[in-house]
Amino acid sequence: MTAASAESVSAGTQRYPVAPGCELNVRSGPGTGYSIVDVLPVGATVPVNCQTPGTRVSGPYGTSNIWDNIGNGRFVSDAYVKTGSDGYVAPRCG
Repeated sequence: MTAASAESVSAGTQRYPVAPGCELNVRSGPGTGYSIVDVLPVGATVPVNCQTPGTRVSGPYGTSNIWDNIGNGRFVSDAYVKTGSDGYVAPRCG
């Protein structure tokens, strides 16, 4: 991703904290069956560009089938992101 595209992705996009004390797997798609492409460190915040349904996951913020797109081909389970909602807080990916 170029610096220009990184700026356009993050401009105006709300960032949310990952659950305290958690390293979080970043996957290539919205589910646990997709490959891990990165691991976010403890204390990370993530942009939620869009959200989509996927594998149901239980985490610190409940059980959810919502997956947050945090970049091109990068998804994290919403059950590990403090969005303040059990529902969608960003547009559906599409």
